[in-house]
Amino acid sequence: MVLAAGLGTRMGAISDTVPKPLVPVAGKPLIAHALERLERNGVAEIVVNTHHLAAQIETFLATHMDWPGAPEIRISREEERLETGGGVRRALPWLGDDAFYVLNSDVVIVEQGTPALARLAEAWNGQAMDALLLLCPLARTAGYEGAGDFFCHEDGRLGRRGRARAAPFVFTGTQILHPRLFADAPAGAYSLNRHYDEAILAGRLFGLVHRGHMLHVGSPAALAAAERCLAGEGRGDGR
Repeated sequence: MVLAAGLGTRMGAISDTVPKPLVPVAGKPLIAHALERLERNGVAEIVVNTHHLAAQIETFLATHMDWPGAPEIRISREEERLETGGGVRRALPWLGDDAFYVLNSDVVIVEQGTPALARLAEAWNGQAMDALLLLCPLARTAGYEGAGDFFCHEDGRLGRRGRARAAPFVFTGTQILHPRLFADAPAGAYSLNRHYDEAILAGRLFGLVHRGHMLHVGSPAALAAAERCLAGEGRGDGR
């Protein structure tokens, strides 16, 4: 699943006319970077949720993924925005009974070595995990303005930053989730953070450290930083 229902308000006036997933980065819309990563990893069916300026995103998807053998795209249009948790919950009938990828459409992953999605699939252990998050060291991010999200223990289990001044790892928005996470999910809008916290309590939230860089495109300044990084002018270290 690709999450593309955000409002994009931090992008400023551009978000009034162009949905953030269609903002171009390195010559292609943001969402195309996520779709192409999934296709390269052999994903054949992709659910995309839409809300803000939904028709524009849906038109792009209809024309962008139209060649023989392209992944099948299913649209989950949200008349009322359901946030990340509610959006995935609504799409569960299309996602099946097994674990599935979820990607944010406003993050570009710069790969190094084996693709991150392949590494996630190799690391996935359905007996021990309910969720496996791709993490990036804080120093290898651009456009991220926080102090880190998680601590990662030696066995791969995750803990929140909590009241610590900083945490070494940032969640990239790329993950594998199992449908059982949503067994007691509420109706309506809510964040996936609810399920991450439940999985932490159960000892079933794990992380995998990305070998490349993460470019979070949440504002015009972050967009400029991503362009510089992808053009080879910076290393995505946030400076």
